[in-house]
Amino acid sequence: MINLKSKTRLLLLAVLALAASLTVTACGGGGGLDEAADNSDVTTATGGDPTGSLKISNWPLYIDGKTIDQFSQRTGIDTTYTEDVNENDSFFGKVQPQLAQGDSGGRDIMVVTDWMAEKMWKLGYLQKLDKSKLKTVDENMLPALQNPSFDPNREFSVPWQSGMVGLVVRKDLAPDVKSVNDLFDPKYKGKVTVLTEMRDTIPVMMKADGIDPEEATTEDWLKEIEKLDKYADSGQIRRFTGNDYVQDMAKGDVVAALGWSGDTIQAQADNPNIQYVQPTEGCSFFADNMVIPVGAPNPAAAYKFMNYVYEPKNQAQITAYVNYVSPVQGVKEVLQKSDPEIANNELIFPPEEFTANCSTQVSPPGDPADVKEVEQAFQDVVTG
Repeated sequence: MINLKSKTRLLLLAVLALAASLTVTACGGGGGLDEAADNSDVTTATGGDPTGSLKISNWPLYIDGKTIDQFSQRTGIDTTYTEDVNENDSFFGKVQPQLAQGDSGGRDIMVVTDWMAEKMWKLGYLQKLDKSKLKTVDENMLPALQNPSFDPNREFSVPWQSGMVGLVVRKDLAPDVKSVNDLFDPKYKGKVTVLTEMRDTIPVMMKADGIDPEEATTEDWLKEIEKLDKYADSGQIRRFTGNDYVQDMAKGDVVAALGWSGDTIQAQADNPNIQYVQPTEGCSFFADNMVIPVGAPNPAAAYKFMNYVYEPKNQAQITAYVNYVSPVQGVKEVLQKSDPEIANNELIFPPEEFTANCSTQVSPPGDPADVKEVEQAFQDVVTG
């Protein structure tokens, strides 16, 4: 799920205001590459008729149980959908050796956060999209999402879902948790978690300490990481997690966490006391994107799938299950008829006042060496 300027942030908040009548998502952007490839000879993902097979790598709990089968039945494309993206860095570490050799590992679509999509693009690991094959996507994508700073012309990315980073809380066990800094209250020692995604965890910590993440310096990032290290060493933080914190929370082993808004609604099926709490200092927005990697064996099928999930009726089915914020126009109108409870959920279609203090996800500032210093400092904390 990046480095958007204030103008883009205002545009995003304007989109959120539109959520009451349409839908909304949020973008962020990265930068901060260890190296960058020359993309002058980048290939465009092409293909003939969309037949054969399709292989997709996505995050856990990020699609309903019917869409893949329905897509395969409608198109005749044999689709393998794998939930093997638990967080960006570990997934990148797994696929990078293959991508460096022009091999996608058989994957036609990968879903990664904005900053990682940008990183992979600049390293030459992604193919350019053929817009002529994405007419349904172009027709139905929210206008404000068509020109994010990390991919201004949507040359290589198509938004999958987005959401908010904030507090996920067992309200029966930690009813007073309202600020990110409440996670560090000694009475919750060993019962809180934070995310392994640095660009999710550190910016909301900054906000809790009165620092604007969009204006933060390298020193600001390093100070927050030092603070996090102190709480990790003391045992205050139980562990660093991806989506898997919800299992510990359902059991009561975790009472509060930094987490993703969509996880909350899904987790309530296991325990209705799990709730998303918008931090008093505000949340951070993220977005995840479909990309076509180099070496993808069937780009034509990938395009077919992207268009399929951008049909409002199909997207509404996904939204009703994943409970994240959809990038597709017309979804709320479909859900108003089929599932008004979902259509009126502020975590899925957030009103402007709910997100007034939120900001777009950012990456550390500075040149690649500065960013690498921050990333390494955070990784050292995560790995202990």
